[in-house]
Amino acid sequence: MESTGRLAASLSEDGRYRLLIEAVTDYAIYMLDPAGIVSSWNPGAQRFKGYEAVEIIGQHFSRFYTDEDRATGLPARALAMAEQEGKFEAEGWRLRKDGTRFWAYVVIDPIRAPSGELLGFAKITRDLTERKAAEETLRQSQEQFQLLVQGVTDYAIYLLDPSGNVSNWNLGAQRIKGYLPEEIIGKHFSQFYTDEDRATGLPKLALDTVLREGRFEREGWRVRKDGSRFWAHVVIDAIRRDNGELIGFAKITRDITERRDAQQQLERTREAFLQSQKMDAIGQLTGGVAHDFNNLLMAVLGSLELMRKRLPDDPKLLSLLDNATKAAERGAALTKRMLAFARRQELKQEAVDIPDLVRGMTELLQGSLGPAVSLELRFPLALPPVLGDANQLELALLNLAVNARDAMPGGGEIVISAREQAVPAGESGLRPGRYVHLRMTDSGMGMDETTLRRATEPFFTTKGPGKGTGLGLSMVHGLAQQFGGRFSLQSKKGEGTVAELWLPVAEAGVKFSTAPQPAALPPDHPQPLLILAVDDDPLVLTNTVAMLEDLGHTCYAASSAQEALEIFAADDKIDLVITDQVMPKMTGLQLAGLIRRDRPDFPVILATGYAEIGDDTVVKVPKLSKPFTQADLAAQISRLGLRSRHGGQIIKFRGNGSE
Repeated sequence: MESTGRLAASLSEDGRYRLLIEAVTDYAIYMLDPAGIVSSWNPGAQRFKGYEAVEIIGQHFSRFYTDEDRATGLPARALAMAEQEGKFEAEGWRLRKDGTRFWAYVVIDPIRAPSGELLGFAKITRDLTERKAAEETLRQSQEQFQLLVQGVTDYAIYLLDPSGNVSNWNLGAQRIKGYLPEEIIGKHFSQFYTDEDRATGLPKLALDTVLREGRFEREGWRVRKDGSRFWAHVVIDAIRRDNGELIGFAKITRDITERRDAQQQLERTREAFLQSQKMDAIGQLTGGVAHDFNNLLMAVLGSLELMRKRLPDDPKLLSLLDNATKAAERGAALTKRMLAFARRQELKQEAVDIPDLVRGMTELLQGSLGPAVSLELRFPLALPPVLGDANQLELALLNLAVNARDAMPGGGEIVISAREQAVPAGESGLRPGRYVHLRMTDSGMGMDETTLRRATEPFFTTKGPGKGTGLGLSMVHGLAQQFGGRFSLQSKKGEGTVAELWLPVAEAGVKFSTAPQPAALPPDHPQPLLILAVDDDPLVLTNTVAMLEDLGHTCYAASSAQEALEIFAADDKIDLVITDQVMPKMTGLQLAGLIRRDRPDFPVILATGYAEIGDDTVVKVPKLSKPFTQADLAAQISRLGLRSRHGGQIIKFRGNGSE
């Protein structure tokens, strides 16, 4: 009875184990005999290997292995290892009944009798295909990410450990910063920063910011391996584990030097454009004011000149007259500066030898500078002539020299030098070609950035009240522009100033400038002419007619071009027309064109203070610069060599053809 009870208990226990194994469906649990023949088969094995128990029991377990593994004898080695070492454990590809593969985790344990005799093997297999696929996907993703990071060459992408030491290095970092991986991995990232940034603790501040805020982003100068600098956009992010533990930092750096330079160039261009618009607006205003002022001075100077002939020889009266004349002449000089700034001054286009010009005015310059300022000239042995106006260039150099003198109250040195230089296409502000680069350098106090930026603005001056018009440098700027060149200033506080004029080289065949000769009145009895004077300003018209009549001529006076045409059509004995250029509805040049339409060779003199009438105009007429003196007027008429058309008998007419 007792034996029967133990057997029943044992069978009962074996039944429970069988029920347990039969209930497992996620694992293939089965037995092999010592030769590897399947001797039991649970539902889990049937589920993911595909064999029914009747199909596989009695078959060798090697059929679950791939051809490659069977060829290498893996099934036999697995059993041998389990028998010898007490266990075989591995992962690998296995085959289902339908021939498909799955990734299996396999454990084989030997089953022994109490005597140690090998009874067979217990084999447990788990299908890990999904996990294997996930791992493979992760591996491929990591490889692709690594390839991506390493393939990026426009960005430096690398990791820092928690202390800030470089732990990896991509090709972009190598290209941008110049270090090979073996040269930089393990080094602290602060060596990419400038000395100034390291001194202020910027690298530590960057990491502290990341720890505090999770991210650091900034632009600034960084240093390459060769010591050169580049402008970088930097982003640093913290890398943490799921539990928040800091692993290190991800650092991305991009070289944006070209973009920064382009932005700065764009800003400079925009600023220059706005400055140009402002200067053009001021120039329009200044030119208009100067034109009107010129007309007033024309009337004043002409009237003073005629008064001098008629006043008694009284020293006191003549002294007052001279004083008034000098004041008007100063006004005329100021007007010329205003017109030069507005680029409306009439300039000669002639070849000027710069060394000869400067040497010729050395005495004038030294006298203006005073004994405390030394003047040094440095010119090459050969220098081509420039295209310009000798008188205006002298005035420009004198202005620059006086400005330099005023910047050296305790004395100093001025150096004037020049050299030829070719300017390629794309040079800012200049057309490509040959230029003479004229420089005036002083050892004065220099200018700060704000003053330097405004130095060429009209009416801007740092001198005290009554000590400067603020038009000297703007006049030089305007002249340079009219000559087809450029004027620039370079200066730093305490380091002096360099004024530079770029003047185009004169082409072959351009006549050289000659020393101007003062105009003289022609002989006392010039050939009397019948002249039509045209000007929309009554003061100038009255003054012009008065000077002509004082010279012995007879005049018609017209206040508009239309009125002049009517007078001209009514009298075919008119010998000459003297007309203002700027008039409403019709310019003097247009008037000359209409007159010459029927009488092609009829003499016309154009009186103007503007420079907008070029040598390429269709109607060629001699010009008389305002404000002009009676001597200038007489000399211009004399150069025409005219003879009267009315045979000497003159009937005097004034205005509207009335007798």
